[in-house]
Amino acid sequence: MSALVTILDDEPQIRAMLSDALSEAGYRTAAYARATEFEAALRSATPDLCLVDLGLPDRDGLAVVHRLALESGAAIIIISGRAQVQDRVTGLELGADDYIIKPFDPTEVVARVRARLRQAKPRGQSGNTANFNGWTAYFDRYVLVAENGEEISFSHAEGEVLRLFLESPKRLISRQQMQESLGGAAGESFDRAMDVRISRLRTKLREDPKNPRLIKTIYGAGYIFLGDVTWS
Repeated sequence: MSALVTILDDEPQIRAMLSDALSEAGYRTAAYARATEFEAALRSATPDLCLVDLGLPDRDGLAVVHRLALESGAAIIIISGRAQVQDRVTGLELGADDYIIKPFDPTEVVARVRARLRQAKPRGQSGNTANFNGWTAYFDRYVLVAENGEEISFSHAEGEVLRLFLESPKRLISRQQMQESLGGAAGESFDRAMDVRISRLRTKLREDPKNPRLIKTIYGAGYIFLGDVTWS
């Protein structure tokens, strides 16, 4: 079955344009004008990717993005007329995977959707469950489980970074390699978003921020994950 892409935008022309372009590209689509309708639909069907406008009539779009990142395994792309760097940075920090500024060409949106869904699939020979240093990461449920059984949720965006580390343990990963693997435009907003996601992962893994044991920063070079990893 083809991937399901949901569109949350209060402009009917935008919803129609994106629905047509994505359908022609082979995706299933569902479009909503209000956050309440969108969130009600999520209870019965989980999309593979969500396109979310920030200027919604009934809810702050950034709040929707943040909730999606925490509670859903869907990839998130913001579509917005807000072009300021701070808006893009905030959206990425709250868990979005990408940010597209209006007005846009629908073919660009389709290309970004295709790239994001391709990156969301497991890479290499790894599966959906990884064990490392007393932790178990379930990428199908977006949950970390500690040795004592405590469950800690992580967002889709945080999961992409964690998977990248777990698939390349004890190997230096540069900022450029992260950008190439995870997508998005290189620059200040991408670097800051990565810093935030890594900081959140360290917190969830109960790392000492002054001396992390698992995710080490190699200043001027990148990051290295020092755990022992097995996949199942």
